[in-house]
Amino acid sequence: MSAFYIARSSAVAARRLGDEYVVMSAVDSTLYTLNEVGAVLWEAADGRTPLAEIVARKICAQFAVDADTALRDAEEFSRSLGQRGILLISSAPILPPAEEQVSRAAAVAAEQVP
Repeated sequence: MSAFYIARSSAVAARRLGDEYVVMSAVDSTLYTLNEVGAVLWEAADGRTPLAEIVARKICAQFAVDADTALRDAEEFSRSLGQRGILLISSAPILPPAEEQVSRAAAVAAEQVP
């Protein structure tokens, strides 16, 4: 299985309510409610941690579910939110725009050093 990274979209507003999250899409003002497991994924969606690691360290550690089922469900859930613009999904780490610019600048500077 290839790496799978998720990051929260900047085109949403989210608020934690107890063990859940309410997320509103800025695109169409649709509200989504993430249950307790969805809330754990949401909070861990940093774009840098592979989904398999999030599932192993967070989901399986907190909920009574086997790793294969949890990963399969997390991928399906993530893809569903990705189709709605709530999550960003990538096969490579997802860097915030400012970090991407710093990384590119560092790469350019490294190339120019004799």
